[in-house]
Amino acid sequence: MIRFEDVSVTYDGAARPTVAGVDFEVPEGELVLLAGPSGVGKSTVLGAVSGLVPHFTGGTLRGRVTVAGRDTRTHRPRHLADVVGTVGQDPLAHFVTDTVEDELAYGMESLGIAPAVMRRRVEETLDLLGLAGLRGRPIATLSGGQRQRVAIGSVLTPHPRVLVLDEPTSALDPAAAEEVLAVVQRLVHDLGTTVLMAEHRLERVIQYADRVVLLPAPGAAPVVGPPAEVMAVSPVFPPVVGLGRLAGWSPLPLTVRDARRRAADLRTRLTAAARTAAETATTATTGTGTATATGTGTAPAGTATGVPAQSRHPAPAAPAGPTRRPLFRRRPSPGPVPPDAPVAEVRALSVRRDGVHALRRVDLTVTPGETVALMGRNGAGKSTLLGSLVGLVAPGTGTVSVGGAVPHRTSPRDLVRKAGLVPQEPRDLLYADTVAAECAAADRDAGAAPGTCRALVSGLLPGIADDTHPRDLSEGQCLALALAVVLTARPPLLLLDEPTRGLDYAAKGRLVAVLRTLAAEGHAIVLATHDVELAAELAHRVVLLAEGEVIADGPTAEIVVSSPSFAPQVTKILAPQRWLTVSEVREALA
Repeated sequence: MIRFEDVSVTYDGAARPTVAGVDFEVPEGELVLLAGPSGVGKSTVLGAVSGLVPHFTGGTLRGRVTVAGRDTRTHRPRHLADVVGTVGQDPLAHFVTDTVEDELAYGMESLGIAPAVMRRRVEETLDLLGLAGLRGRPIATLSGGQRQRVAIGSVLTPHPRVLVLDEPTSALDPAAAEEVLAVVQRLVHDLGTTVLMAEHRLERVIQYADRVVLLPAPGAAPVVGPPAEVMAVSPVFPPVVGLGRLAGWSPLPLTVRDARRRAADLRTRLTAAARTAAETATTATTGTGTATATGTGTAPAGTATGVPAQSRHPAPAAPAGPTRRPLFRRRPSPGPVPPDAPVAEVRALSVRRDGVHALRRVDLTVTPGETVALMGRNGAGKSTLLGSLVGLVAPGTGTVSVGGAVPHRTSPRDLVRKAGLVPQEPRDLLYADTVAAECAAADRDAGAAPGTCRALVSGLLPGIADDTHPRDLSEGQCLALALAVVLTARPPLLLLDEPTRGLDYAAKGRLVAVLRTLAAEGHAIVLATHDVELAAELAHRVVLLAEGEVIADGPTAEIVVSSPSFAPQVTKILAPQRWLTVSEVREALA
């Protein structure tokens, strides 16, 4: 159905090809996952299928790409529209109409499909994607995840033979992502639809793929094969594969179920490691007659098997006594903070937007050095809460205070010194013509030393050239640049809305390192995310929202372990032991 024959793409002004030696075939009715680090050309490969590359993007395409027998060099995107449906990384770029129902019908109208058929397909798609309650809503009022579902639905209604999906679950909560992927799988299995999908959150999609096409580096030839074989050599892999590599399992598991079946021995080893660590601690305490400091003041809760859970809400270190190497990795602890000096405080906050109760009597306190993850389904009110903390959303009732100021009554010039927000659409923060100019402007606005922003960009995502236009960056690269622009001012309160969209695992790891350093220096961090692995790795505390209300607020280990939707893969695999990340397991076994 899709055939790449020794394809390379070189964009105008580029010194070398973005992709080269791409040669593979996607048979009809298969789901093929395109994987690889950020910036290796995954979006370019996807664009070549729909004809957007090179007809819309420019550049030179060498080799041949055919879709259902049509050569994309001679068939422009409009001549492929009846065969190929494409959803890119930015849902807003797809929308033509104003409301959900009209957007679902627009593609069929363009293809001349009969009105009776259009009506039936719109209803089917509304039900498939859980959009029935949003059918009359203006698209501008939807959350990022809701918009992404609408974008996917708009290309499903014409019933294309080929679906091209670029990060289709990046803005979806775990339950919504499962629903969308279940629909995609049904199209593949029941209707024979061919799907080529790029996704960084491999833990969500790897188990559905028939094959994986790995782009290991920019310009490198792809590695093609069954998922387990490719994951064994891939530089990017989900936590379940990372745990399998650590444990030496072969073949590597791709699902939580497969990993749980093999995890009995690993649980035994972890129990023994915990027992040895406890005995060592007892010996050290007996020998000194004093309590042993571990770098945190919160003792992990026990589990059914006696293996301690990691503390996710560290307090200042105990001052006296010898120290031992802790069993788990501990993030640097913030210094003592007076209980009456929060960075941000929200009291009984209610917000009504476009007739919808976005927030209902929300209370939230954030202290210096604390990292808080806001989680919940799409439309739960996470972005609205972040917006209220930077003055973008005025309270209906209740109060909001950030650094002693009322955000919606404070001038932007003053507020930027107190709080910084990286929005879901990071391009909203970028206006210069080059990365270098963007960084120079950020340094001037923040009063920072020249090169501060550029150093942050290089640390988050190396390889971005100074003369690159921000609009030419991939979604992940654009996010890294926007984050660096905000971080340049080092605001006491840093707010991030879906900060890992478009980031591969390595870039996410660098982001975690930067945010941990900021937290250790006393910065408060609040992030709205659907990435349960990020929350497990980074957050001291999780706040769950539903229908605009706070339904849970507590240490990460307590909240996510008890949630089937928000528990990370490692937690599910090693339950009832309370482990959150592969890094914790690795350090415990060391």
